[in-house]
Amino acid sequence: MQISGSIFPFFLLAFILISGASSAHNNDFLECLTLQFQKSNSDSDSIYTPQNASYSSVLQSSIRNLRPASNSGQKPVVIITPENESQIQAAIYCSKKHGIQLKVRSGGHDYEGLSYISQTPFFIVDMRNLRSISIDTEKKTAWVQTGATLGELYYTIAAKSKTLAFTAGVCPTVGVGGHFSGGGYGMMSRKHGIAADHIIDAKVIDVNGRILDRKSMGEDLFWAIRGGGGTSFGIVVAFKIELIVIPQTVTVFNVTRTLEQNATQLVHRWQYVADKIDENLLLRLFIRSFTSSRNGKRTVGAFFTSLYLGPVDDLLPIMQEKFPELGLVKEDCTEMPWIESTLFFSGFQGESLDVLLNRTQVSTTYSKAKSDYVRKPISEYGLKNIWKFLIEEDENGAELQFSPYGGRINDFSESEIPFPHRSGNIFMIHYGVGWEDNAEFQRHINWIRRLFNFLARYVSKSPRAAYFNYRDLDIGMNNIKGNTSYTQASVWGFKYFNNNFRRLVHVKNKVDPSNFFRNEQSVPPVSLW
Repeated sequence: MQISGSIFPFFLLAFILISGASSAHNNDFLECLTLQFQKSNSDSDSIYTPQNASYSSVLQSSIRNLRPASNSGQKPVVIITPENESQIQAAIYCSKKHGIQLKVRSGGHDYEGLSYISQTPFFIVDMRNLRSISIDTEKKTAWVQTGATLGELYYTIAAKSKTLAFTAGVCPTVGVGGHFSGGGYGMMSRKHGIAADHIIDAKVIDVNGRILDRKSMGEDLFWAIRGGGGTSFGIVVAFKIELIVIPQTVTVFNVTRTLEQNATQLVHRWQYVADKIDENLLLRLFIRSFTSSRNGKRTVGAFFTSLYLGPVDDLLPIMQEKFPELGLVKEDCTEMPWIESTLFFSGFQGESLDVLLNRTQVSTTYSKAKSDYVRKPISEYGLKNIWKFLIEEDENGAELQFSPYGGRINDFSESEIPFPHRSGNIFMIHYGVGWEDNAEFQRHINWIRRLFNFLARYVSKSPRAAYFNYRDLDIGMNNIKGNTSYTQASVWGFKYFNNNFRRLVHVKNKVDPSNFFRNEQSVPPVSLW
């Protein structure tokens, strides 16, 4: 199509005017930030613009999935790495004044990139510098700032005590802020529950810039940020947590069985055992396809990757009684202190504990993930069809995780905190697919969606539940302006939170009725219903 000479200059002029207005708007926002930092005697070195040499490295440093950013139409106009609360208060003030959307990032393990991408002008408050951890071994509590990672938390606890720990996830670079506020499942959850179950206080900065603790924020908001996602309601600066008591020796094992070694029958049997076995034992399953070294053919392997809170001599009788089919023997097991088990499950076995302090494990892959909850065992027929999907996908590119529930998780009611996935769930499924060449991204996306659709007959229904920390924008439509409507929110809201979603909406309406803190799957206020 040709554009006439009389029309083209009009479009060009409009583009120049819009671009100039946008640039001026961003400059006003930056000036506001700089001025507010000066008023509070803060260093403006915490502000990064695209003109800063370090801007790109700061932006990329904690992105674990390249897919969201590759599809984004915007980069942040500014990145702030606050070193104190007054800088966060300044960011909120200037965001409200100039209408630039605020997004908060702690660790960057954000499946859909909602903390660092947008289709509208935005900036990032990156909490990386707010990561202090204070341990009280006598009271068995800790204050941890939300920019800390799980690895930093585990390392700091272990440096203070050999018999204290915390129940949370396995990946050391996950940020405390997102992980705790969304739930926080881990290898000790059957014995000690999830991370959010152990939050006893918090420090939150609200939409008006006020710094609130549990007493001043009230029990409704305190309830909401323990599993309902903190970024819908404010900016959580720190959590106070109850530490847990552990034995000095734990036992780990990773036993692999292939289809030729009766993996199908073992996985089927596992479903009747995993949520009912001794709560000191968490039998986690990783399932992936690979080429057999024995015959050169593709097969499926089931990796029973497990933690027992105690010595191997106590573990073996339990396994022999409850799950003899696996054939676990003493030689399969390794005894170690709990802190070393965190290296085992994160793939760093044998390395120095200092690896837990590494925050710069930058991803070079693209990925897509989903989640489900299983309340009745999947038949052997169903499992065999799942294996077909895995063999179809690129080798080593796809994986299913079966994470068992039961034990302490069941001791809480569904409404105790916003995380509702309690009694009745045998296990959670995490679907994951990754790739390095993004030219074929649609093939991988289609694959995981087809597998997800196939599993519908075997998983929870009304609603088909999902885990909030495994965010999935396929659930409901996302609004490109970051404002969530009732129709969109009611789809994913009940899947993530079940009936707790209604209470989350009313808390949101109370603390942030203008929907200042928002993203594509944030809790909406009543006004948007």
